[in-house]
Amino acid sequence: MAQDENQLTFRENSQLTIDVKSLVGILAMMLSVAGVYFTLTGQINQLQLDVTRLQDSVALNQEFRIKWPRGELGALPDDAVQDLNIKYLQQAMDKIQEEYDEHVDEHKASQ
Repeated sequence: MAQDENQLTFRENSQLTIDVKSLVGILAMMLSVAGVYFTLTGQINQLQLDVTRLQDSVALNQEFRIKWPRGELGALPDDAVQDLNIKYLQQAMDKIQEEYDEHVDEHKASQ
């Protein structure tokens, strides 16, 4: 019978008394836990979005890394200028080579 005296039973008409200070503390703790939960949920969602963006960025970079050297993504204006400079230098080298070949031929003929 000693065990029956220590048990708590709740019924529809049971009453619970709690002071206002404890009630405010319990409500503040519940609000604090809810705030932390929503903050963490928001941060997790933000981090998931950041990971998705980084994965997209890596995929685009991979495509760029492969296609840019092949010239499939276009060229910069500086590349066009550089190509023209190389073309003019090649033409100048061709002229110099022709002159050199002529001088070598003249030198061989004079001997």
